[in-house]
Amino acid sequence: MSDIHRAGSAPPLFKSLPSSCVNHSVKWTVRGSDLQRAFSTMEEPTPRTSKKKVVAVVGGGLVGALNACFFAKRGFEVEVFETREDIRQAKVVKGRSINLALSHRGRQSLKHVGMEEKIVSQGIPMHARMIHSPSGKQSPIPYGKKGQFILSVDRANLNKELLTAAEKYPNTKLNFDHKLQDWSADTGLMTFVRADGSTQQIQADLVVGCDGAFSAIRKQFLRRSRFNYSQTYIPHGYMELTMPPINGEFAMKPDYLHIWPRNTFMMIALPNLDKTFTCTLFMPFEEFEKITTGDEVIEFFQKYFPDTIPLIGADALKEDYFRLPGQAMVSVKCSPYHIGDKCVLMGDAAHAVVPFYGQGMNAGFEDCIVFDEIMERLNEDFSAVLPEYTRVRVPDDHAIADLAMYNYIEMRAHVNSRWFLFRKHVDNLLHFIMPKTIIPLYTMVTFTRTRYHEAVQRWHWQDKVINRGLMCSAAGVVLGGSYLLIKNPPDINKLIIPAEKMWNRLLALRTA
Repeated sequence: MSDIHRAGSAPPLFKSLPSSCVNHSVKWTVRGSDLQRAFSTMEEPTPRTSKKKVVAVVGGGLVGALNACFFAKRGFEVEVFETREDIRQAKVVKGRSINLALSHRGRQSLKHVGMEEKIVSQGIPMHARMIHSPSGKQSPIPYGKKGQFILSVDRANLNKELLTAAEKYPNTKLNFDHKLQDWSADTGLMTFVRADGSTQQIQADLVVGCDGAFSAIRKQFLRRSRFNYSQTYIPHGYMELTMPPINGEFAMKPDYLHIWPRNTFMMIALPNLDKTFTCTLFMPFEEFEKITTGDEVIEFFQKYFPDTIPLIGADALKEDYFRLPGQAMVSVKCSPYHIGDKCVLMGDAAHAVVPFYGQGMNAGFEDCIVFDEIMERLNEDFSAVLPEYTRVRVPDDHAIADLAMYNYIEMRAHVNSRWFLFRKHVDNLLHFIMPKTIIPLYTMVTFTRTRYHEAVQRWHWQDKVINRGLMCSAAGVVLGGSYLLIKNPPDINKLIIPAEKMWNRLLALRTA
C-alpha cells in the first residue's frame, strides 16, 4: 500500500465520521504502514481464538498413544514424541514384554475412543485363577460372578493398534526417534534430538508426560519445591519363559490365569493368541543367582514346578532361563501430577506399580478417561483442569500401588491357605445375598470403576464386619453347644478322642 497524503479531507478510515467532526483546516497525514497496523490490530483476535491449542504427548507407549486419541478427538493439535523407532516397523520390539490383563477400567477407556471391540477381539478371556500345587493338583478360584473375566492381551500388538488409531486423526502427528533433550515448564518450549543428531523445537500449550517409570518429563518436577517423590525396588525380580503349543493346541486350559504359588516366590502363565503361554517367574534375586547351570535349573523346576517341565521342555527351559537375568520391578509414587497449566504426568510417569494386581495398564488408561471427564466438566480450562486432576487422581494411584504390593503376597502365599479360600467363599456368598452391600475387593478393583482408594476403605470396613460376624457366629455355636451339653450331658469318655481331632483340625485350618 502506498503512503497516503490527503490534505483538507479525512482519510478513508474516518469517512464514517460526521462532517461536523472533521476539521477541514487540519492537514491529515497517515502513512500506509500505520493504517496497515491499525487494520491488523483490529483483526488479530479472530485467528487467535479459532486456533486450537497444541498438546505435546511425550511417550508413544500404551498410555501415550491412547492419550493422543483422547486429545485428538477433542480437536487439539496433537504431537506425539517417542524415543524409540516406530514399533510397527521394527524387526525387534524393545522394552518390557510382561503379558497384560485388560479389565473394566481399561476397557471403558478404550470404548471412549472406539477401540474396545477391536482390542477385546484380540484378547483371550480368563475367567479364574488356576492354582497348581507341587503335587500337580489344579484348583480354580473364580475372579468374580459367572460371566466376569479379564483379558490376556499382547503388549506390543496393543501398542501398535493404539498408534494406528491415533495416526488416523488428521490433527495428530507421530514423531519417532525423538529424544527429549530439554523443556521449559514456564513456556512449554521443548527441544528434541533426532536419530541423525539434529534438533527440533516445538512450542506446546500442554505437555503430557507419558514416558514411563524413568520419565524425562518428571525430572523437571524434581527441581521444583514441594514435589513429593519416592521409588521402591522390590527385592524380587521376574523372568519370562515360553510354553509352546502341543500338537497345535494350548498346552494347558487357556481360559485361566495359571499360578504356581510357592510362598516366597511364584510363577504365572497367561495365554497368547498363537497358542503359547507366557510364563513369568517371580522370585527373590538371591534365588535367581543361586542357579548357575542348566542342571540346577531342571533340579529347581523338578522340586517346585514339576508339571511344567514336560510342557515347556527341558532344553527350552535351560535356554530361556539364561537368556536374560532376572529383571527388576519398581514402584513409583509422586505428587502433584502437574505444573501450573503447562504440564501433567500420566501412566507410569506418575505412578509405576508392580504387576501383581494386573492394574498397571488399566490405571494408566483410566488416567486418560478421568482427565477427559474433568476436561469436559471444566470446559478444557487447563488452569483449572490440571490441579483438579491431581486432587482426584493422586489418592487413587497411591492406593493401587499399595494394593499391587499386597496382592503379590496373596498370589504367592495366601492362595495356599484354607482360611483364605474359606473367606473367599464367604465373601462371594455374602455378595450373592447382598450384592450392593458386600462387594469383594477384587470385584471393586477389576470389574467396576469404583475409585481405588474408596475400594480400599470399603474393603477394610467389610473385612472388619465379616470377621466380627464370623466370631459372633462361632461364639453362638459354642454357647449353643455348651447349653445342649449341660442339658444333656454325654459320656465324657466317648468325647475325648473326637474333641481332640476336632481341635487339631481347627488349628490346621487357621495355620494353613
